[in-house]
Amino acid sequence: MSFHPEPELRRHTLVVTVSSHDGRPVLDRHAYASLARTFHEAAVNDDVRVVVLRGLAGCFCLGGDFSEFLDATKHQQLIAAVTDMFRMLATFPKPVLACVDGDAVGVGCTILFHCDMVIASRGSTFRVPFVDFGLVPDAATSILAPQKLGYAGAFRFFCLGDTLGVEDAKALGLVGEIVEGSAEEMALARARQLAKKPVAALLQTRGLLKGDTDVLCDRIDHEISLFQQALQDDATLKRLQRIARLAA
Repeated sequence: MSFHPEPELRRHTLVVTVSSHDGRPVLDRHAYASLARTFHEAAVNDDVRVVVLRGLAGCFCLGGDFSEFLDATKHQQLIAAVTDMFRMLATFPKPVLACVDGDAVGVGCTILFHCDMVIASRGSTFRVPFVDFGLVPDAATSILAPQKLGYAGAFRFFCLGDTLGVEDAKALGLVGEIVEGSAEEMALARARQLAKKPVAALLQTRGLLKGDTDVLCDRIDHEISLFQQALQDDATLKRLQRIARLAA
């Protein structure tokens, strides 16, 4: 049975659920394409002033769909969908907030680096195990992570693959606010605050703070190229197969 909440416009806030369409807390090529389409439509919809990203109950997102990594026939569509989604997210002109309740892993964590605010509940965790898988990070996080976490923090997070608790994530700057209970309520409250601001001034200020997004798009393309090369490496594929069997 399919279960995937559709994007929901609440006044001027668009609430978007990060998950596959069959109700798993992962992103496959269809989910990437759906997110890209949603952001594209939201960018030109004047009724949407803020986007809030949320996960399924108890889990933000556990990363990409391993089965697509291991199926070479899906690589071309997967790479195209991933590139389109992250380019859309990098150039999106409106505020994006994330509410994290539970685990944010892999792409479920790198997507947070494009958010203007990340609000997380206690017990939430953050991990980017790309290097452990024989892969490189995505979403231009090779630029965004050192900017947000500092080089040493980014190196430890990405290269050691440490799991960050919510307090450590806040100390490094990945998380902006920690809440007791559900993070969604606070994220929606912050979104309402932003939606009341003068629209032009808010968007112009955000654009100035974000800077040159062309640099991010170029890095997204380069990271995806390295990612695609890694998926053609026999040692990497065997490692991914072992991990997939352990996770089954």
